[in-house]
Amino acid sequence: MDLTTRVGSVTLPNPVMTASGTAGHGDELAPYLDLASLGAVVVKSLKFEPWPGNPAVRVHETVGGMINSVGLQGPGVEHWLGEELPAVLATGARVVASIWGTSVEEYAQASALLAGAPEGVVAVEVNLSCPNTEASRQMFAHDPVATEEAMAATAACGRPRWAKLSPNVTDLVPIAEAACRGGAEAVTLVNTVLGMAIDVDARRYRLGSGPRGGGLSGPAIHPVAVRAVHDVHAALPELPIVGVGGVSDGRTAAELLLVGASAVQVGTATFADPRAPGIVLDGLRRWLAQQGVRSVDEVIGAVHE
Repeated sequence: MDLTTRVGSVTLPNPVMTASGTAGHGDELAPYLDLASLGAVVVKSLKFEPWPGNPAVRVHETVGGMINSVGLQGPGVEHWLGEELPAVLATGARVVASIWGTSVEEYAQASALLAGAPEGVVAVEVNLSCPNTEASRQMFAHDPVATEEAMAATAACGRPRWAKLSPNVTDLVPIAEAACRGGAEAVTLVNTVLGMAIDVDARRYRLGSGPRGGGLSGPAIHPVAVRAVHDVHAALPELPIVGVGGVSDGRTAAELLLVGASAVQVGTATFADPRAPGIVLDGLRRWLAQQGVRSVDEVIGAVHE
């Protein structure tokens, strides 16, 4: 069986990746699974400079998932390149860097710092849609013009770029189209869903971000991700899509492939079991065998046929 898949100009040996924000900045998952066996490792989103993130409490378990307000804490692109990237590349993994910013200029700065990254960095995922920052409800991915401008500003990285978009909009299609105009080869659908948790006994916010809330992830948002991938693929069938949201086994991964994703990412499931991306890959391989297909390509978007 041929598990090879393509996300734009990037060829991966299989369609299963980690999701940004859930696998650390380097080789944190290496003791639990062979990182080189995955399609790619997508690292936590990086700003051009070190960023402290949000105050505690940062994570709260919910029914069917979790809500987080980590706030994109990170060491900055330059530190990551010198101190953390070498360890994950040493595992033989293909790496997708992830960048974010609070302005178009900051996206450009982060991108420029990646221009000299090693060949093992195969793509850059441009995170336009993290909800647990100061600008949560005015994020770039909520506006086509802002999306296009931010994507265009990241060209200096010199690598294929994927736009990570938000489900918190009425219609994803014009946002995806704007990302393409800005230079995105693919879109990652979806980031977390805006949410909030309250401690009813203490009568206060559960998360340190307070009234800004956080991002809901896990099985609870899987149907949202399936719908988003389905609708964007139906409208833009030539646009490669990376599906993410509630992927926990081979069958949930298969759902996203069937509605149009060329690859998937495993995120929240990794917190419960750091072996989760490998488990998903094994489950997807079994499902494909049961379907009697010879390659992943045969099932991508099959629901639309």
